[in-house]
Amino acid sequence: MKKVLKSLVVITSVLTMGACSADSKEKTTTSTKSSEKTEVSSGASEQTYTNPAEMKDSYDIIIVGAGGAGMTAAIEAKDAGLNPVIFEKMPVAGGNTLKSSSGMNASATKFQQADGINDSNEAFYEETLKGGGGTNDQELLHYFVDHSAAAIDWLDQNGIKLDNLTITGGMSEKRTHRPSDGSAIGGYLVDGLLKNVHERKIPIFVNTDVTDIKENSGKVNEVTVQVQGEEPKEIKGNAIVVTTGGYGANQEVIEKYRLDLAGYVTTNQVGSTGDGITMIEKLGGQTVDMDKIQIHPTVQQDEGVLIGEAVRGEGAILVNQEGQRFVNELDTRDKVSAAITALPEKSAYLIFDQGVRDRAKAIDFYEQKGYVTSGDDLAELAEKVNVPADNLAQTLEFWNKAVDTQKDDAFNRTTAVDNGLTEPKYYAIKIAPGIHYTMGGVKINTKTEVLNKENQPITGLYAAGEVTGGLHGNNRIGGNSVAEIIIFGRQAGQQAAKFVSEN
Repeated sequence: MKKVLKSLVVITSVLTMGACSADSKEKTTTSTKSSEKTEVSSGASEQTYTNPAEMKDSYDIIIVGAGGAGMTAAIEAKDAGLNPVIFEKMPVAGGNTLKSSSGMNASATKFQQADGINDSNEAFYEETLKGGGGTNDQELLHYFVDHSAAAIDWLDQNGIKLDNLTITGGMSEKRTHRPSDGSAIGGYLVDGLLKNVHERKIPIFVNTDVTDIKENSGKVNEVTVQVQGEEPKEIKGNAIVVTTGGYGANQEVIEKYRLDLAGYVTTNQVGSTGDGITMIEKLGGQTVDMDKIQIHPTVQQDEGVLIGEAVRGEGAILVNQEGQRFVNELDTRDKVSAAITALPEKSAYLIFDQGVRDRAKAIDFYEQKGYVTSGDDLAELAEKVNVPADNLAQTLEFWNKAVDTQKDDAFNRTTAVDNGLTEPKYYAIKIAPGIHYTMGGVKINTKTEVLNKENQPITGLYAAGEVTGGLHGNNRIGGNSVAEIIIFGRQAGQQAAKFVSEN
């Protein structure tokens, strides 16, 4: 069954008002405000940006892309004493980070220790390597896990507390960190990072498309920007950091590398078109794993909205049209997706109770959007979603027994079996797989330097986040993308600042 490719269009309105400073040496400036409706929201819906009239001809560091990695890099560069700028082609900051739901993975953190969870970097490494089919870039992966706890601490120090723990597929411990109330991480994280950007008076320009990155005299130090409604202009920077995200919303690129995925819905925001990868390739940058495109198993098909893994992590199960389980719900995403696609209808239902509903606050949004069907009891729910009531009742009876005995004889699920589905009301969300994440991208080293085809750093060019490839191997573990943007976003900001200071 072919699916129709859809993207959620960000709804924005742009107003010009006085607000934040574009430079630490100036007291006031005019800025742009955008109101938006996002897929997951857990903070202010209004974002404030720098007026394009304040744009200068040069900055210490130019950051291309205002998602989580870009804002993190900007904060670190500013804290190192330099003056960065952020350019974003979309009308709002956040990128795919805004759509993040489940949380941020990290091992041996202070919040795990406070909850009595005995975790280790070694376990995090081995499970991520296994999840990626052993094809992950192991140097990047070691750096990633070894700096994950420090990233959680850094966020906490900057007013972004992720102390509510859950678990995602392929992990054996609760190492997925969420906001204190258990809500979706995306809006909360973007709001927190943007607040830190403003506090440091870092200029951030939206509706500003970087169309070219240039190398002069052996050093990448210039970009061409196209501000909406204005002539292109050249902006100098002593280092360039590319954080433009992946290509999950670019059907042409998807089909170039994976024709079998033509027609799938995508969970990606419309700006995820692979622009940064294209510009870096023109500079001689190397790409890796471009055919490694992750399909997420639980996507609402009408609007392409991801139903976060935290719902299963808090105890939900998957059933087919006969009301029966058919897979270990917290196996890796590729395996769960394949199991759903193998069903005659190529779709399934997430089934959960009021307990899961209360623990996974992201469900608030899904319910507001009309994705959730509810019943006062199982029989009512079964009737509403048209599955056999007797089968569904028996499925929950067997599942609750597995929780009681801590032994899932049917599918050997060993994670998120802490709570049975026993508390009315009962709920269902219809889901099927969709394009979610692109593991491929430009090749970097652990300093986030972009590498050319000879595996040598391209001087002055750095990259972080989904624009890069290699870290996740064949399959990304849920919760690792948010960890990646913070861990390597920090490193990109620090390393670019070091390069500029020394040259």
